[in-house]
Amino acid sequence: MRVIGLCRFSYPALGGFKRMHGSVAEREAYLYAPDRMALRFAHFESLTMPSIAAQSNGDFTFLVVTGENLPEPWRSRLHDLAADVPQMRIVEMEPMRHRDAMRRAIKQALGEDETESIQFRLDDDDAVSVGFVQSLRWFERNTRRMRRAWRNVAFEYNRGYAVRLSEQGIEAEAVQTHFWACGLAVLFRPGDAKTVMNYGHHKLHYEMPTLINPGPEMYLRALHDDNDTGEAQHPPALSPLDDARRALFRERFNVDEDRVKALFSARPAHAG
Repeated sequence: MRVIGLCRFSYPALGGFKRMHGSVAEREAYLYAPDRMALRFAHFESLTMPSIAAQSNGDFTFLVVTGENLPEPWRSRLHDLAADVPQMRIVEMEPMRHRDAMRRAIKQALGEDETESIQFRLDDDDAVSVGFVQSLRWFERNTRRMRRAWRNVAFEYNRGYAVRLSEQGIEAEAVQTHFWACGLAVLFRPGDAKTVMNYGHHKLHYEMPTLINPGPEMYLRALHDDNDTGEAQHPPALSPLDDARRALFRERFNVDEDRVKALFSARPAHAG
């Protein structure tokens, strides 16, 4: 059983964004603008990286797909971060259709693809619980008889937190959601032509059986001005962390508010 996560990090795909551009050059100019990159790295280093690095089960691969023209100093910074996490692989790809690029990255990581795999996607500004991979493997072991006749099955964790980060720290709101990408994974049989990126995460339950776990909070979903998602997903109010929630974020997600403050305070003053 393989567990493979995929993170799109400012990859200049042909399609795949709600914000459209007339050419690859225009898209790269937008993606690689210094203010935007500073914001993406602040979230990536505050949320995504810590939660992936601290997984209680380290038997997984986490692909970070970016463009082959990612400029300095961002390219070196990304590779330096990955060097500290054995499970993380940087995949640099030329511009192509979004789903084709993501499928290629996953298929290359699977290699001969001779065993089942659980695949998940995670945005570069979100986090998962440090027990996420361990829980996915539990799901796989304990559903074998149930899913013998199923080609695929989706596992969903529908509780987490919406968060907003700044130099003042973290604001958060507990949420229970429907098929957000940060709480989902899909099990594939060996040799399946499709990957998790061939399915719209909000429509997975139309395509395959889905097992939903409304148990412990399993994700942090960041809200900010550069979100490529609809406003309908935003909760009505977020509140500063209290001591109990601050400790919970450290224990469950390896997300530390003091580090958030430091990273966001270090951003250029003109960054949005």
